[in-house]
Amino acid sequence: MSAFDLVIRQARVATASDCFEADIGIRDGRIEALGAALAKGRQEINAAGRVVTPGGVDAHCHLDQPMAPPLRMADDFESGTRSAACGGTTTVIPFAAQEKGQSLRAAVDDYHRRAEGKAHIDYAFHMIVSDPTPTVLNDELPSLIRAGYTSFKVYMTYDDLKLDDGQILDVLSVAREEGAMAMIHAENADCIEWLSKRLEAAGRIAPRFHAHSRPMLVEREATHRAIALSELVDVPILIVHVSGREAVEQIRWARAHGLQVHAETCPQYLFLTAEDLGIDDSYKGARCVCSPPPRDKGNQEVIWNGLNDGLFTIFSSDHAPFRFDDPEGKKPGGQEVPFRHIPNGIPGLETRLPLLYSEGVLKGRITLSKFVELTSTNPAKAYGLHPRKGTIAPGSDADLVMWDEGEFELTNSRLHHAVDYTPYEGMKLGAWPGLTLAGGEVVWDGSNFHPRAGRGRFLRCGTPSLRPQSR
Repeated sequence: MSAFDLVIRQARVATASDCFEADIGIRDGRIEALGAALAKGRQEINAAGRVVTPGGVDAHCHLDQPMAPPLRMADDFESGTRSAACGGTTTVIPFAAQEKGQSLRAAVDDYHRRAEGKAHIDYAFHMIVSDPTPTVLNDELPSLIRAGYTSFKVYMTYDDLKLDDGQILDVLSVAREEGAMAMIHAENADCIEWLSKRLEAAGRIAPRFHAHSRPMLVEREATHRAIALSELVDVPILIVHVSGREAVEQIRWARAHGLQVHAETCPQYLFLTAEDLGIDDSYKGARCVCSPPPRDKGNQEVIWNGLNDGLFTIFSSDHAPFRFDDPEGKKPGGQEVPFRHIPNGIPGLETRLPLLYSEGVLKGRITLSKFVELTSTNPAKAYGLHPRKGTIAPGSDADLVMWDEGEFELTNSRLHHAVDYTPYEGMKLGAWPGLTLAGGEVVWDGSNFHPRAGRGRFLRCGTPSLRPQSR
C-alpha cells in the first residue's frame, strides 16, 4: 500500500473516553490508522509530547443570519469559518432562520446561497422555526428533517421569533415523530416585557439594565415550562445557553426524574458577569449584551460544576457577531440606543476552545477527555454527525487540533473574525491551537491561516444519537 498522505508522530491523542500516545495516519481526508511506528507519510508532523484532540464542533453559532435593517451580522461564512478554524473548530452548525410569513424551506434555500463557496471548514444547518403554519408542521418540517436538517431551535422570547406554548407543543410533536433534536431558548417573554417597560419609565435604559430586565427567575420559569412541555410530548430537548443556578436546578430535577433533557452553556457564563454590562451608564457595556445575560461569580462556579459533573451536554460559543462601533451593529443607525434595542450577542467562535482548555483543563477544573466530550464528541452525537466528526478513530474525518501550551494574551488583534472587539480582551491564556487540520489539510499552522474557501462541505445530519446522563 502507498504511503499515508500525512502521519502525525507520537501524539498524545485525547478522545472523550481515553488519552493515549499514537501515530495518526491520514489518507484522502480521513484517519486510516492509529498505532505505533506507522508507515511513512508523504508529509510528517512531529507531535511528540503535544496533545492532539478532535476538531471542535461548534453547534450553536450565528453566521450571516438575516437581520432587520439597519442591523447586519459582521461575520459571513467566509470570515466566520476562518475564525473558527484558527481557534480549533473544524465544523460549525449555524441557523437557517425562518421569518414570520416565510416558508421554512425558503429560509433553508436562502441560507445555502449565503454559504455556498465561502466556507473553509465543514458545516451543517439547524433550522429556526418562528411560524409553525400547518404547511410547515405537516410538510416542510418533516421533509426537511428527513433530508438531513435534523435539528431546530424555537424561542420563548423575542417578538419576531417567539412561539406560544401550543405552538411549541406542535413542533415538539414533529420532533418526536421524526426523531429530530429540538433546541429551546428558555426565557419568559412577558416577564421581560413587563420589567423592561418599568425600567424605561424610570429612565433606566443604559446597557447594564439589560441584566435587570432578565433576572434568573425568567430563565428558571421558562426552563421549567420547556421541560414540562417536553415531558408532555415525551421528546428529548436541549436547553441552550444556560446561565446559572436557577435554570441548572430545574435541569437537575428533570434528569433526576428520568427526563431526556440536554443542557448547553457558553463561555460568557464562565468568564463574564453582569458587571461587564456596566457599573455606570456608559454605553461600553453594550459589547456584552446577550441573552440570557451573564450573572455573577457564584453562578460561574455553578456552571463550572455542571461542566465537570455531566449536567451540561455541550459547550458552544453562541457566536453572534455584531461590531460595537458600527451603525449596523451595537449602535443601530449610529446611535447609542436603550438596552432593549441593542442587538443581542457577543463573538466567540475563535475563543471558545482556547478559553475552556486554558481555564478548564490546565487549571484542573475538567479533564482533557471531558473537554473533548463537551466541545466535539457530544455536539457531533447530538446533531447526527458522529462518528464522522467528534472523534479520532479510523474512518473519521481528519479534523484535528494540536495544542501549544505557554502564555498567550487574548487580544482582538490576534483573532480572525470581522468583529471589532472581543469581550475577553487582555485575558492571559495557557493554550492556543498550534495546528488545525480540516479534512487532513492544514488550515491553521499556529501563525498563518491557509484559506480553503469553498472547500468546506455541507453536511446532511443523521439521527441524533446522544442520551443525557442521569442526575
